[in-house]
Amino acid sequence: MKKIGFIGLGNMGLPMSRSLLLSNYTVYGMDLNEEAEMSFHQSGGTIGVSVENMVKQCDVILTSLPSANAVEEVFLGEKGLVYLVESGVMLIDTSTVAPDLNVRIEVAAKKKDVDFLAAPVSGGVIGAVNRTLTFMVGGAKPVFDKALPLFNAMGENIFHVNDRIDSGTNTKLINNLLIGFYTAGVSEALHLAKNSNLDLERLFEMLNVSYGQSRIYERNYKSFIANDNYEPGFSLELLRKDLRFALGLAEKNGVELPLSKILFDLYEEAIKDGYGEKDMSILYKKISEHSTNRI
Repeated sequence: MKKIGFIGLGNMGLPMSRSLLLSNYTVYGMDLNEEAEMSFHQSGGTIGVSVENMVKQCDVILTSLPSANAVEEVFLGEKGLVYLVESGVMLIDTSTVAPDLNVRIEVAAKKKDVDFLAAPVSGGVIGAVNRTLTFMVGGAKPVFDKALPLFNAMGENIFHVNDRIDSGTNTKLINNLLIGFYTAGVSEALHLAKNSNLDLERLFEMLNVSYGQSRIYERNYKSFIANDNYEPGFSLELLRKDLRFALGLAEKNGVELPLSKILFDLYEEAIKDGYGEKDMSILYKKISEHSTNRI
């Protein structure tokens, strides 16, 4: 398992593919963005290979894609991976999509006798760069065991959730539902603190050793809010997408999540106000500016 294809060289995919290169895999990369492909090539990766040739040359093909539509097209489209690949090649999707899409890909892959794992990740761009990602993997355990060296090359916390193909995605959606709450809580708490004449740096120092501490508080404040820089590590739009999938999962299972619906409406409003392409921590500015406008 030395020749790897990697489709999607974006904020997450590029550092993940570089991690595979650092582990001495031969990696063929592909992205719609030519600059991303060139950056990958400069790191030692191979570009310019068609999907048709990639499936012939590679033992494993990984994908890291920004939307469910992109995942569906890449796997199940007219020239999708599932229809081009032959038995013996493993497919791994690290994107976050609706669980039913994982199931549809698995069904199509099984018809071709092709192994497929749904392996969404957590840890953000920093985790991808530092090779400390968490992988939440759904799919057959023997297939997971075979792919484990790849996951270890890119991450630090590798979990096989269970044999259900959507189990990793369900876990990731619950994770991101919590992130949605944490991000909103941090935004409102810091807005209250600022308007209570508290120094936000001093506040972080105290709360970071108190029960108010959280990784999202540290991430959103230290990396973004304190620097007034909201270039996306994980965009508000992507978080809203995952919250929508989480609510869909709840509806499918007959579970009522009243607070989550209110939370989703908050993110919907932020998207409509033009904050979607910025990092999710921009919610702090949205809440602050909305409060100012209402006075």
